[in-house]
Amino acid sequence: MKIAVGSDHAGYDMKKHVLNWLQSHGHAVEDMGPYSDESVDYPDYARKVGEAVAAGRFDEGILMCGTGIGISIAANKVRGVRAALVCGPQFAALARQHNNANVLCFSARFNETADVDKILESWFAAEFEGGRHQRRIDKIEPGC
Repeated sequence: MKIAVGSDHAGYDMKKHVLNWLQSHGHAVEDMGPYSDESVDYPDYARKVGEAVAAGRFDEGILMCGTGIGISIAANKVRGVRAALVCGPQFAALARQHNNANVLCFSARFNETADVDKILESWFAAEFEGGRHQRRIDKIEPGC
């Protein structure tokens, strides 16, 4: 899979860990910034990743900020993005299975790297179940 990854300054160190994890698991990745831990505005990176995913240049996106809240809100403003803020592996699996989320968001401050590894494993192991879930997604897509 081709994955776009972004963060804000609070997520910078965790983003480096995520990029390494993705590459070690055979994914093609692009670091969409920031490229240091200097203060930045998370909506800029949420938009950059979200637009890249919505345009089809990437299969999925992964975003993180201090809490994951702001970056997930901002990502969901991009038409075609279904960003899910997850706090554990079960949430990551259900975001994929029931919501067909295409952007994974999480907290960089309140997760250890081992927790993030489990979230990523669960996210990539899960598949969208379709059926009744597709009907619900159709109702949240723009224009419905």
